[in-house]
Amino acid sequence: MKITSEVFQVGGGRLTSPEDAAIYLIRFGDRAALVDAGCGGSREKLLSNIRGHQVKLEQIEYLLLTHCHFDHTGGAGALKAKIPFKIVAHELDAPFLEEGDDEVTAATWYGASIDPFPVDIKLSGARQDLLLEDRLIHAIHTPGHSPGSVVYLIESEGMKVLFGQDVHGPIDPKLLSDRGAYRKSLELLLSLGADILCEGHYGIFKGKDEVAELIEHFLKRS
Repeated sequence: MKITSEVFQVGGGRLTSPEDAAIYLIRFGDRAALVDAGCGGSREKLLSNIRGHQVKLEQIEYLLLTHCHFDHTGGAGALKAKIPFKIVAHELDAPFLEEGDDEVTAATWYGASIDPFPVDIKLSGARQDLLLEDRLIHAIHTPGHSPGSVVYLIESEGMKVLFGQDVHGPIDPKLLSDRGAYRKSLELLLSLGADILCEGHYGIFKGKDEVAELIEHFLKRS
C-alpha cells in the first residue's frame, strides 16, 4: 500500500496477519527502514511484500520499534535472522524485549511468549535523530502507553509523515502505562503538525486537520 513515493504499508491486517499492528517501510534512495515487526507469524508474507516494493532485504538498515508490545515486536528476532538491520528502541522499553517480559510486552494478551532479542540502538532522552541515506528520521519519546513509546517523524514529498503507532493507547497498569504522561504525549503529537499519520491499528490519516482530529479524539477520551 503506497502512502507516498517513499513510504509504504507492508504489514498488518490483510497484508500479513490480523493480529499484527501495522508495519511500514521507508525507502530513501538505496537505503530503507521498517517501522515495527508485527507478531511474527507471517514473516514470509511480510518479506514478499517488502520485495514487492523493489527493496532488497540487505538495503534495510533499521528496524524502528515504536514500543515494546508484542503485536509490534514479536516478529523482530525472527526478522533479524533474515535481515541484517539494527534494531532501534527506546532505552526505557529495551529491557522488556531483551529479557523477554511476557507481561509488560503484552505477549500474554496474545496467548504467546516473546523471544528475547538484543536492541542494537537504545534511544535516550526526549529526541534523537537517525540518518538513513542522507535523510533524517526524528525519534521522539512519547511515554504513556508504555514507558519507552516513541514516534518517528520524517519528511516525504514536502510533507511531515508521523509514525505514531498507538496513539489510541490503551492505558493499562500491567503495561506500566502512565495516563498523565500519555496526555502530555498526545499534546506533543498535536504540536508536530503532521500532514500524514501512520497509526498502528486505526489506519492512515492524511491532511493536518484529519490527523489533529484523531489525536484530539483520544486526548478528550483520556
